[in-house]
Parts: sequence; structure tokens; C-alpha cells
Amino acid sequence: MLIKTGDKVRVISGKDKGKEGTVTKTIASNDRVVVEGVNIVKKHQKASQTNPQGGINDVEAPIHVSNVMIIDPSNNEPTKIGIREDNGKKVRFSKKTNTALD
Repeated sequence: MLIKTGDKVRVISGKDKGKEGTVTKTIASNDRVVVEGVNIVKKHQKASQTNPQGGINDVEAPIHVSNVMIIDPSNNEPTKIGIREDNGKKVRFSKKTNTALD
């Protein structure tokens, strides 16, 4: 998975298509990411000692990594990502502008 925590991404399909946010968590085993402010679902919480009231909370659910594209910082447009070696280190680069992302 080429998308990392902290990357700015745009959702390209689904109910939140067009929304942008930063990746807060990656789940590599399922190829999913949690994006800030995207895919909000209602979660019913049972009352507990830490949350004595309980209730219904809004939570960000993970979405599949194929439904997001990283945003190139140089032109603020979504782009595909490639990997190349620079001085013996693997570096992610934008295929649209051919500039390094890391």
C-alpha cells in the first residue's frame, strides 16, 4: 500500500466522492484507510464507566484504499503514485508531475 498516515487524499468513489482529508490510520492487512471527516457512521455505545451516558456517536469508518487518490502538493490535484530509487532509497513520486512526495 503506497498511501501512508498523514497523506492528504481525495475520495474518488462512494458516498463521499470529492471530499478531501488527511489519512489518520492505515490498515494494511485489509487494504483500508481511515480519512479525517470521511465515511462518518453512527456507532451505538453502551454505557460504561468511562462513558456513563452511552448514546450514539459519530465515528470515522475505514474505506478501501482504491477509493482514494493522493493529492500532489505542487498542483493540488489527485495523482497516481510510483516508486523509484534515489541514492539507494525508495521514494514515492507523483506520476503527474514526476516530483518526489517524501
